[in-house]
Amino acid sequence: MTSGKTPQQPWLEAAQQFQQNLIAQWSHAAQAFPGAASQAAPQGATDPFAAFKAFMPQSGAAHPFGMAMPQVGAGMGMAGMGDMFNQAAGQKVHFDPAKLLEIQNTYMKDVAGLWNQGLDAKPQADRRFASEAWASNPVAAFSAAAYLLNARTLMALADAVEGDAKTRTRVRFAVQQWIDASAPSNFLAFNAEAQKMALESKGESIAKGMANLLHDMKQGHVSMTDESVFEVGKNVATTEGAVVFENELFQLIEYKPLTAKVYERPFLLVPPCINKFYILDLQPANSLIRYCVEQGHRTFVVSWRNPDESLAHKTWDDYIEDAVIKAIGVTQDITGAETINALGFCVGGTMLSNALAVLAARGEEPVHSATFLTTLIDFTDTGILDVFIDEPFVKMREMQFGQGGLMSGRDLATTFSFLRPNDLVWNYVVGNYLKGESPPPFDLLYWNSDATNLPGPYYAWYLRQTYLENNLVKPGKTTVCGEKIDFRQVKLPVYIYGSREDHIVPIGGAYASTQVFPGKKRFVMGASGHIAGVINPPAAGKRSHWVNNATKFPADVNDWIASATEHKGSWWTDWANWLKPLAGKQIAAPKTYGKGKTYAAIEPAPGRYVKAKA
Repeated sequence: MTSGKTPQQPWLEAAQQFQQNLIAQWSHAAQAFPGAASQAAPQGATDPFAAFKAFMPQSGAAHPFGMAMPQVGAGMGMAGMGDMFNQAAGQKVHFDPAKLLEIQNTYMKDVAGLWNQGLDAKPQADRRFASEAWASNPVAAFSAAAYLLNARTLMALADAVEGDAKTRTRVRFAVQQWIDASAPSNFLAFNAEAQKMALESKGESIAKGMANLLHDMKQGHVSMTDESVFEVGKNVATTEGAVVFENELFQLIEYKPLTAKVYERPFLLVPPCINKFYILDLQPANSLIRYCVEQGHRTFVVSWRNPDESLAHKTWDDYIEDAVIKAIGVTQDITGAETINALGFCVGGTMLSNALAVLAARGEEPVHSATFLTTLIDFTDTGILDVFIDEPFVKMREMQFGQGGLMSGRDLATTFSFLRPNDLVWNYVVGNYLKGESPPPFDLLYWNSDATNLPGPYYAWYLRQTYLENNLVKPGKTTVCGEKIDFRQVKLPVYIYGSREDHIVPIGGAYASTQVFPGKKRFVMGASGHIAGVINPPAAGKRSHWVNNATKFPADVNDWIASATEHKGSWWTDWANWLKPLAGKQIAAPKTYGKGKTYAAIEPAPGRYVKAKA
């Protein structure tokens, strides 16, 4: 396809079909979204598209011009909109009559104003429509302005829904998904910028877009970066080390010291098993692992195996006993240290906390201090992820996975991408396929696309005990590895970090851990989100962090923030200063990996487990 005269219809159909494939991926990942579970097909089968139907009007297709013009006295006159809101909420919704009338009057006024502007209408500031191509094309500019007007009205309707906070959040989330999916910028037939590029390139951008589309269809996900540039162990995850232990769940990596002396108390990092560990070791300049080694810590890291069918029966208990507790013990054995320091990131922190509680119940205290990065232990405040969680959803997952099976890493990745659809889905649909652009190399997005599976029983247990019932913080309520979990027995010093704009572990959720542990605590808040807030090396001189030297921690994070002090730059230096006195005296750095034949080096870091694809 090299000519601008080549018919666009096959390309348009292919692009729109791929959008439907994205919708299907989303639906499969969240098929029990509240409202979908009640629409199960006969014999209990679940309609895989039911979740996304909650985001769409009854016609079922996203329309770039949005909803129809409302009619006075006809309940806003929106065919299918009532069903959309009902399905999103999982129940029949009611609107505040006064707000509904206000929304209707505002909409009628704004529609009249838009029609009066006619082809002179310009879309309000929105980066999707910011290029000159939109402004110079009157029809495109009008369509964008109409879309934005309808989007504002839909969100106003969502805000007018009466109900509890969770119902209102679910409705807002569902409506926002529909709004984002139906933007005219997502369709070649309406995207003025993509059309202009096609004409100027004589169809070359369409040809490249088709090639990108076919490539992504083959690999099974939207390309966010040029994945061909990166190779694990070659230009990401390059800190020098060796695998010194492995079992069916994980490999333990020991890293080569970069200082002549190391602290006598070794340091173990437990990353989330929902992702691969090398988010902590992307490049030398932003590697938290390398930073730990440079600080003189003898550093060990858990590298999770990407589960296949042979691990489909593994449980939460298996991961705590045979992975986290095992890694603690092996680190002690190799170093000869009586106690170690440990760090858990995200779900890795939740798992580390459970391991500490199990060990405490057994009368063991092998960990001297613990660091928790963007970790949920008290699941009262779980942010936007709460919209997915209710009893029907969890029961469905238990029926599906409770006795075995794998939760697909692709489904998990799709779910997380649709938490920020404009940034992580439609932005790349437009760039890759409609404009024929190739996304630039970006190590973090390469890692983000490197998905991992989860064993079904592990996943089902985690959903119920944490997100649904929040049992971990109820002393004695939950049994893990045969022991009752009671964090009042975990009395070691803890460092707790939360990111201010984190949408996966909200700052209030991270801070809630200060109310869980009875020992000495330090809480620090960093700027930015779940990943960018954590991966913030001091040398970059970016962002800020907040500290509060008070020894008491109020229940509400906002009270803590009110008396906190902002410091420019990374929180890493604050954490390093906290950990240093807990690491013991300095001793000569080891010259070999592992210990004797029992823990001899198996293979160079990063090992083969991290290279397995989902």
